[in-house]
Amino acid sequence: MQDLVRPRGAQVAAFGSGGDTDAVFSDADAAALYDVMNPWNPAGWPADAFYDDLVMAADSVLDVGCGTGSMLRHAREQGHRGRLVGLDPDRAALDRARRRTDIEWVEALASDARWRAEFNLATMVSHAFQCLVTDDELRTSLSAIRAALREGARFVFETRHPQARAWESWSPSHTSDIVDSAGRALRVWHEVESVVNGVVTFTGTTAGSDGGVLHVSRSHLRFLDVETLDAFLAEAGFEIEARYGDWDRRPIDETSREIITIARRT
Repeated sequence: MQDLVRPRGAQVAAFGSGGDTDAVFSDADAAALYDVMNPWNPAGWPADAFYDDLVMAADSVLDVGCGTGSMLRHAREQGHRGRLVGLDPDRAALDRARRRTDIEWVEALASDARWRAEFNLATMVSHAFQCLVTDDELRTSLSAIRAALREGARFVFETRHPQARAWESWSPSHTSDIVDSAGRALRVWHEVESVVNGVVTFTGTTAGSDGGVLHVSRSHLRFLDVETLDAFLAEAGFEIEARYGDWDRRPIDETSREIITIARRT
């Protein structure tokens, strides 16, 4: 799936540029724009197809960091009859997800999950895993996800490989122009503030066609190398079943932009 509105999986604190900008472009508007710019499309995007196959084959799925719920909503529309649960702390995103009432939507952090051996697949799609910034967030979240899975069940996610330095393209020179669902012509861009110990802090700006700023977000994403990632997974009680560097299931090499992981609960 494309990373256009903001790098997906970012935790966002929204603030206006002054005056009544929050009323002009609200968090709900930002969530709706995200769906416009990042539709779940397995037919068009290899990443979406990769997860879609896994979800459709599982009878119970927990999507951690589900956002607006597009992956689970698509699965239900395609005939998934099992249990589907989406977990996310973003209320505006979940408000959009809840338009589909035959899926469970839970407002909480990954570390707050309290299920016990209820799912045979857990996912964190669209780089949501990178929102786990501190060591403590990683440990508590992985522990909660493992507890939610049945023995032998899978946890599948991807994180951007730090060697690709994806953040170098998050700059005002890479601006996206789009018309949102309300018919507004908008411009969206990102700007990196800092890169410290593998944590990238950046802003995402949405402006009108006249350049007037409507909405600004600040986000933090952690970039883990393979060795560090695997140490956290092993500590939490996961073993690596498969590892890919791209959505065509090629192994990781010096050109890989992703670390795609299928981990199994031991």
